[in-house]
Amino acid sequence: MKIFKIIAARWNGEGGHREMLILAFPLILSTGTWSIQHFVDRMFLTWYSTEAVAAAMPAGMLSFTILSLFIGTAVYVNTFIAQYYGAERYGRIGPVLWQGIYVAIFGGLLHLILIPYAQDIFSIVGHDPAVQKLEVIYFQTLCLGAAPTIASSAMSGFFSGRGRPWVVMWANFLSTALNLVVDYSLIFGNWGFPELGIKGAAIGTVLSSCFLFLFYFLLFCSRSYNKLYRTLRGWPFDINLFTRLLRFGFPNGVQFFLDIAGFSIFILLVGRLGTVQLVATTIAFNINTLAFMPMLGCGIAVSILVGQYIGKEKPHVAERSIYSGFHITFIYMLCVAITYVVIPDIYIAPFASKADPVDFMPVRKVTLILLRFVALYSLFDTMNIIFSSAIKGAGDTRYVMNVLIIISAFVLVIPSFIALALLDGGIYTAWSIASIYAILLGLAFMFRFLGGKWKSMRVIEDQKIDQ
Repeated sequence: MKIFKIIAARWNGEGGHREMLILAFPLILSTGTWSIQHFVDRMFLTWYSTEAVAAAMPAGMLSFTILSLFIGTAVYVNTFIAQYYGAERYGRIGPVLWQGIYVAIFGGLLHLILIPYAQDIFSIVGHDPAVQKLEVIYFQTLCLGAAPTIASSAMSGFFSGRGRPWVVMWANFLSTALNLVVDYSLIFGNWGFPELGIKGAAIGTVLSSCFLFLFYFLLFCSRSYNKLYRTLRGWPFDINLFTRLLRFGFPNGVQFFLDIAGFSIFILLVGRLGTVQLVATTIAFNINTLAFMPMLGCGIAVSILVGQYIGKEKPHVAERSIYSGFHITFIYMLCVAITYVVIPDIYIAPFASKADPVDFMPVRKVTLILLRFVALYSLFDTMNIIFSSAIKGAGDTRYVMNVLIIISAFVLVIPSFIALALLDGGIYTAWSIASIYAILLGLAFMFRFLGGKWKSMRVIEDQKIDQ
């Protein structure tokens, strides 16, 4: 009976599995919609043409790499909001959110400046001319949606940081539905719309980002929110708060950027091996995204609970929350990893269903092997996501950034360049390098968490500020 009491206490107590699941479940569904969006988007492009799906991954990754620097910075308002909310300093929530929106404006302007240089950027990579042409179109169109994408990432933190994730879930459900409808209409020219191929997919992404921003903004303008959290009255630029956001958020943005950049360079190098290898890698990563994004939702929940309990001066409960998140995520990922090995065709079949059977046969053969790599490193991705989210929720963003700089450069990028560009290594050599990269990241963040330095960190000001 004692064991049942222990389990019940672990489930129901502060920072227990129940509290974690209540917060994480809508966030898991929310991030799951992102993975569904990308999965279906790539599936439609696979049906459309091999060149289209081959172009979407490198161009999309490059766009998101640049975007990630600003998203990572702006979305860190989530941690500020969680700690302010835990400390019951509600009047600081609106102002810090507006600083994230100012980051979005700057990021959007930079993306517009990049549009004329897209041709030059992709000519350096050296992909097949047909693929390169589509990469330019896709990248240029995605740049138009940068500002609303960054801003909506920050604004979602207003709800999730206060422990109100259901709003975020419904917002993402609706924007994903819009994206899929527009994709189906514009990629293939259905329902009387023009057939735009890969450009139609990019337009769908941009329109869904604009919808998401407007959805959050309309809620944000609520009179009750403005009264308690200063959501409208807090609009002025605050140099001290903005600097504080950059101090903690910019390293988070750099970490996000380096993580995506490392894999973008990896994808570009794999593209030099041939279209089959690039398409197989694209499909494998998209299948992985189906598992990774829900896991990321649990990581966001961990970060929020750490922030709230740090704000309440309860680091021991924050630690308990972290272990709850890790238990749930590891069990989930273990089950998914087994399916990658035992029944991989359930993931590959949607891509193959309307693709040319002859063209897809070599792609399927390579993808089956790549999913075994995914199954292995996904287990370590659990440690990566949960423990990095935990220490970032307290403010330990510089350590995360420094680890990404070292491991991304010396374990992923440089070895991949040497293996693929200089030594003529193959696709399985490349994926072995990527797997080692993921494993080392997971271990590095786990040991930092176990060290406990994060327990004494804060991102909010020490003194009480008049609200």
